[in-house]
Amino acid sequence: MHRARAAGRIAPLLPVLEDLGERLLDRLDDTSRRFATALDFGGRGAIAPALAARGIEVASADFAPEMAARAGGMPLMLAGPDDFDLPAEAYDLVVAHLALHWLDDLPGALIQLKRALKPDGLLLASMPVLGTLQTLREALLEAEEALTGGVSPRVSPFPELRDCAGLLQRAGFAHPVADAEEIELLYANPLDLLHELRNAGEANALLARARRCPPRALFPAALAALPVQDGRTKAVLRMAILTGWAS
Repeated sequence: MHRARAAGRIAPLLPVLEDLGERLLDRLDDTSRRFATALDFGGRGAIAPALAARGIEVASADFAPEMAARAGGMPLMLAGPDDFDLPAEAYDLVVAHLALHWLDDLPGALIQLKRALKPDGLLLASMPVLGTLQTLREALLEAEEALTGGVSPRVSPFPELRDCAGLLQRAGFAHPVADAEEIELLYANPLDLLHELRNAGEANALLARARRCPPRALFPAALAALPVQDGRTKAVLRMAILTGWAS
């Protein structure tokens, strides 16, 4: 539902998503392998056009049909988080750009993506890892505890980088590699950080989240506690880049 709503609001964020996507797609320059067909898994319009510009035929898959339709490739609706219902051995390349971190069964998702790859196909994936939005997480917890005496989860949990290569190996990928880039995002208005997360489809969807309206003072107090750099509020995305080959 968040991704469906974000489909009509994501256009202003595309330059950021495209820049992050190019950091992922740069890994294609490290291999002599040429790819004819690719699956863009949840790329939100930042991946399929870049792959098509490389002469690759692209299908764009998403759980929200509205987002799949605007992603830039041939739209492909995913059946559900437990069973994507992707065709077996259909793609030379699968690119999952900032699209895996909301899935409960990450090893199972990687197994499904591997099944969609042809033998010797390549998985490229990016995902936020531990350290992402850490100051926002802490500021929200501290502000909520001070205001209400309790806390509720408001920032998604993220895996540790050291676990990512192991996840690929567990899913059966050969030559698994995981490294990370740390990207600093600066905001003149700290409220824009929350707006951009919502407009990207990254609002809080945790089952354990509080369903009641938060205190009016919560977000101003938390945002005021975030670090400032050069007069602007700073947030950090620690983005893991994962590569693995289907055997």
